Amino acid sequence: MGIFDKMFGRGASKAEEQPNAQARFDELKEKYRTALTVADQQHVQFQNLHVEDDKLLVRGIAPSADVVNKIWDQVKLVNPGLDDITLDLKVNESQAQTVSAGGGQSAGAGQQSGGQTYTVKSGDTLSKLSKQFYGDSNEYMRIFYANRDKLHDPDRIQVGQQLIIPPDDNA
Repeated sequence: MGIFDKMFGRGASKAEEQPNAQARFDELKEKYRTALTVADQQHVQFQNLHVEDDKLLVRGIAPSADVVNKIWDQVKLVNPGLDDITLDLKVNESQAQTVSAGGGQSAGAGQQSGGQTYTVKSGDTLSKLSKQFYGDSNEYMRIFYANRDKLHDPDRIQVGQQLIIPPDDNA
């Protein structure tokens, strides 16, 4: 399964119930594939990726303002009218301060801010952990993106792995 194959984040379950939602999601994620790829390559921690109000909703945390600007540039190349996408990107202040201070950072730097560590047990899945920590199994990609330095596929986690569980900012 690809990382953009399934709608996720708060509101994704409701979105999936709408008629033709998956078809609209597939259409829009393909349209904006270049912007989504840039965001992924730039280590944006996606929190939401689903259809809301017939638009692609993309919400996440970027490591810097420059990354946010690169993504906006890609989106505007695809659709200057911005009439079928809602892009809500925030800058991770702890990462931005690390970068502005000139410190080198790894893909996972700054992602532990306010989160907790969890050791994977037998039978765990990211969806199960998402349900446990956020009350919604569709929030699993938040955990995945917070652990991109360790995980390459949201369907494959290993017993004993130490995962960062980002805080539930909607609690």
